[in-house]
Amino acid sequence: MSTIRIVRGVGDAPTKMASYDAALADANVHNYNLVTVSSVIPAGATVEDVGTAPDLGPAGDRLTVVEARATTGGVGTVSAALGWTVGPGPGLFYEASGEDPGAVRRSVEVGLAAGRDLREWVFDDEHVTVTTAEADGEGYTTAVELAVYGESEPIF
Repeated sequence: MSTIRIVRGVGDAPTKMASYDAALADANVHNYNLVTVSSVIPAGATVEDVGTAPDLGPAGDRLTVVEARATTGGVGTVSAALGWTVGPGPGLFYEASGEDPGAVRRSVEVGLAAGRDLREWVFDDEHVTVTTAEADGEGYTTAVELAVYGESEPIF
């Protein structure tokens, strides 16, 4: 059975990309080449909210993820949210980002409900996590939430 790990991070840095890299470092997935997929959880997968990723393989490998990401260069709040719903078969992820943590959470909850309505699958469990960061306007601030599918794989 495959494991999907939920990880999160926050980063501050002088550039937008550097703050994203710092947030990925906070989640311990900064040394991988991330490949983003849409939203389907394969049947039989286990979803574990671990916060910070363990070692998932060699640096430079490919890592499959569903990602929520929010960045700001000003003063304020950024929030990234990831929600998932599972059952005995396949499941779904939905992600959202923005400034208001409550609105971001609601967006994920509405998205999960809409996704369930599109499918004839059985869903019996739902989770939503939100990572929020306060930006002081000194450079950039990024918040990330990621669902990391299994271990890394070589690119070549």
